[in-house]
Amino acid sequence: MTTDLGLLILRLVAGLLLAGHGIQKVSFRLGGAGLAGGAREFRRDGFRGGALTALAAGATQIGAGLLLAGGALTPLAAAGATGVMTVALTVKWRHGLWVQADGYEYPLVLIAVFATLALTGPGRWSADEALRLLPWPAWQAALAVAAGLGSGLAVRLLLRRPSPAADPDHP
Repeated sequence: MTTDLGLLILRLVAGLLLAGHGIQKVSFRLGGAGLAGGAREFRRDGFRGGALTALAAGATQIGAGLLLAGGALTPLAAAGATGVMTVALTVKWRHGLWVQADGYEYPLVLIAVFATLALTGPGRWSADEALRLLPWPAWQAALAVAAGLGSGLAVRLLLRRPSPAADPDHP
């Protein structure tokens, strides 16, 4: 019972905070700057796509966060959450590890949380359990972690905007 309670608390805190972060990215709720603000953030971080990129990231954070909080489709939700946090880690990488210097410490912790949930499963108090989807096969959990990391790195590579010196259309 204590393991299930611990997993429930972990899922609720991490999942709802991730969903809240996504809501901030696409709206003015929870202190967000709206979709335009989310787009500015992505452009400032060196991404193409503006509003579409912010919308995709925000929707992934909201969807994956809510699924994780409910313990629903846990490997898929963990893959999405790991993907967006991998992107965040790549943005903060140049600042070093520690969050005091805007480093990647926090995204790394969240990646570890989401990987742990994929590998352990959501526990008995979850939608996956209620729907009799548990236990997830170990290969699915490992694939979810790998897919999350890989998709985050792929997004960073595909949507990275060239530096201004290399981009003739960027004044």
